[in-house]
Amino acid sequence: MNERLRDLRERLGRLGAGIGVDALRAKVRAIEEEMARPGFWDDRAAAQAKARELERARERIADYERLAGALDEVEVLLELAEEEGDEGARGEAEGALAQIADDLERLRVQLLLSGPYDGGDCFLALNAGAGGKDAQDWTEMLLRMYSRFCERAGWDVRLVDETPGEEAGLKSATLEVKGKNAYGLLKGETGVHRLVRISPFDAAARRHTSFASVTVTPVVPEEDVELDEDDLKVETFRSGGPGGQHMQKNETAVRITHLPTGIVVSCQNERSQLQNKLTALRMLRARLRALMEQEHAKKIEELRGELAEIEWGHQIRSYVLQPYQLVKDHRTEVEVGNVQAVLDGELWPFIWAWLEKGQTSERD
Repeated sequence: MNERLRDLRERLGRLGAGIGVDALRAKVRAIEEEMARPGFWDDRAAAQAKARELERARERIADYERLAGALDEVEVLLELAEEEGDEGARGEAEGALAQIADDLERLRVQLLLSGPYDGGDCFLALNAGAGGKDAQDWTEMLLRMYSRFCERAGWDVRLVDETPGEEAGLKSATLEVKGKNAYGLLKGETGVHRLVRISPFDAAARRHTSFASVTVTPVVPEEDVELDEDDLKVETFRSGGPGGQHMQKNETAVRITHLPTGIVVSCQNERSQLQNKLTALRMLRARLRALMEQEHAKKIEELRGELAEIEWGHQIRSYVLQPYQLVKDHRTEVEVGNVQAVLDGELWPFIWAWLEKGQTSERD
């Protein structure tokens, strides 16, 4: 039992070092002093961002101190149990240590999700790349995979936009995902995904390689990204679909182009044109925020060119169905042989490995 207590103390110490508890305490003092100065709230957007930063720092300190205090209490309880031979107290201490171990794991997750938007909602956009009909079919397979993953994670997921392929699959689709830590857990899925399989569209049953891209962007408050109406080109069109009773007769779908960057977003699955426009504006803010956060401020043309290369050599993960069965993440080297489970939404091994790798890189 004492050995388990020592192990938990060591784990908490490592987490405390990773979180930077002393530095967080200094940050809290500095922000509190800044907020007390006259004129702090003159720039409301900057003030609100600073207030959120203060809240996150306080929450992390409180979580750490709560666990440290819980370990101290268990240590006292263990000493009393040993002195008095109280098996009831020993059992109580064992239960408390198990709870602390679970809380430590949750704190570790919070450490991995340290970005300003990691705790919130996101948009997940899919686009078919090289591979023709196979790539469009692959895009639809990815839509199903991510929808299942999000549902199993307990998040609210809905399709806000889609463009069907001419013969099969999807050219593009966008999901809105609402839930705790949705962006933080999904952001590592951004990149090119490669599929190798016997093509169902090839009469000769030959093996084909196809590509699709995933782009995950955070839902951000309106005040974080200001939009100038003069920079926006807003177009309306009829929502696409299979035809018949589903065909829209009114132009309720909305496409918005951000002229300075060339970013285009569209939404067609809401009930009205106004709702589609509001959702499209939220998508645009998310895309612009992601662009703003690119490290080292590359030229927009370079960023767009990099995203356009949805082809060989740019993939972050390969899903091989033929001649063998394997899903491999090329960033973390994680491999899973049960391809069907992955396509059914079992993505946790890849997500945790990417988050751990990123945290290790930051410490290095």
